[in-house]
Formats: sequence, structure tokens, C-alpha cells
Amino acid sequence: MNLQLLVRLLVPAVLVTLFYLLRDRAKVSPKAEVELSRRIRFGRGSVVGSFSKIKDAGGPLWIGRGVEIATNCFLASGAGGLEIGDDCMLGPGSMLIANNHRYELLNVSIRSQGLSSRGIRIGNDVWIGAGAVVLDGSTIESGVIVAPNAVVSGRIPKHAIVQGNPAKVIFTRR
Repeated sequence: MNLQLLVRLLVPAVLVTLFYLLRDRAKVSPKAEVELSRRIRFGRGSVVGSFSKIKDAGGPLWIGRGVEIATNCFLASGAGGLEIGDDCMLGPGSMLIANNHRYELLNVSIRSQGLSSRGIRIGNDVWIGAGAVVLDGSTIESGVIVAPNAVVSGRIPKHAIVQGNPAKVIFTRR
């Protein structure tokens, strides 16, 4: 049994909440599942809602100041890392997944080919709507609004409003 799994099973959620409150001045719901990790850092005043899951999947996961993560969100860092700027909002059920399965070899099962990770970068003052998905390799610049249920898989320029799958710019904030 690996150490991370052992810690998850044996450390009460209220101690995880207290740890991030004291170290980072972040408010993590005791009903959230946030791993204890040196690679997970929260900015002062960030909030993590109930039933959200934040996973150290092999790389740094940095969340800026004043970030609000709603209920039932899923964030996984991957080796490439996941960075969220200051004053961002993640709507309920949104997912940020900073790794991907390899699938180049046709004679080897996808599951057996391992993972790749380019990471996710999100600027300041970004609003990610409910149910939106941000995939590995994505960059969302500052001031962007991602519509509910959109799927981001590339670069989104500053102040854009995007929607759809794949997410496309429908308007630019001015």
C-alpha cells in the first residue's frame, strides 16, 4: 500500500482542512477530498467546496489567491502541473485534468501505454462555468469566461468568452 493511500485512509478530513488553513490560509471544506501534499499549494483566501477532489498526480498544483472552487469539482495535476491564477472561479462539477493517456501503439492496449502530461495554465480572473472540462495542454489566459459544459483543449486568448466542444471563441470582452 503506498504512503499517499495510507495517509488518505488514516488522516481525518478535519485535519486536512486545518492543515491547509494554517499553512496556506485557504478554506477547504471537510467534505472535500484534498490530498496532503507539498506539491499542492493554495493562495490566501482560496475556498474549496464540498465533495470536490484535488489530486496530486505527479506534478505541482498551484492555486492562486482568492480562487473559489465550487462543489463537486475535480482537479488533477499530472507531471506537467496545473496552475490557476488569482481571483478565478470554478463552477460546480467542473474538471481540470492535466494528464492524458498515450495511444500511439496499435498493438499495445491504451491502458498499458501510460500517461503523458503537458500541464494546464490558467491566468487571473477566469470564470469556468459549471460542468466545463479543461484538458491537458490547455492554456487559458486572463479574463476569460468558459461557458457551462464547454470542453477546452487548447489556447484561449485574453478576455475571450468560449463555449462548445471543442470550446470556440464566441465573443471578446471589452
